[in-house]
Amino acid sequence: MSWLFGSSKKEETSTTAPQATSGIDPKLGFDPSSVADVSSIISTPGALDTSRLHPLAGLEKGVEYLDLEDEALSQMEGSQGLLPSRGWTDDLCYGTGAVYLMGLGLGGSYGFVEGLKNIPAGAPGKLRLNTVLNHITRRGPFIGNNAGVLAITYNLINATLDGVRGKHDTANSIVSGALAGALFKSTKGLKPMGYASGMMAGAAGAWCGLKYLLLG
Repeated sequence: MSWLFGSSKKEETSTTAPQATSGIDPKLGFDPSSVADVSSIISTPGALDTSRLHPLAGLEKGVEYLDLEDEALSQMEGSQGLLPSRGWTDDLCYGTGAVYLMGLGLGGSYGFVEGLKNIPAGAPGKLRLNTVLNHITRRGPFIGNNAGVLAITYNLINATLDGVRGKHDTANSIVSGALAGALFKSTKGLKPMGYASGMMAGAAGAWCGLKYLLLG
């Protein structure tokens, strides 16, 4: 049986011999002698320049990885408004954000005035401040959120009509405002739906009239 063990030892030495002669360390997976001297790398001019590690280094060469094709403005008929727009997504984001902030500001102002009127007589300073802040935080977010929902609904309907008709005009805006107002009050009954629809249609018409005056 010894010749069996002897043959296995020979096979093991024969398989490991090429690795030993090639210089590859089986634990590291590479030949350590092939690594260059670190001192030669350090001595290279500019190798340790800390300015190359700055996050904004190399920007003077220009930014080449940006795709500027998405910056093209919308060419739909009547889509040129007060602000440059690349499409309905810009109108949705900018319009909703602007209307929400406007509603938040108007609601906060209304709450501020309401809070001043409801301050208890002879109340200390902390109670007065607390009363005003309570009215501001109650009115501001309420009006801002409602205005934001109306703006989202209006812009989605308006973008759909623009896509179907192939143009952006006053008729689309007024119809979108009427539908958005009716949908917003759809759970309150026909009468509130009619009021909201008329108010939103009037607001959309006023906005179109303002754009016409400013743009000529």
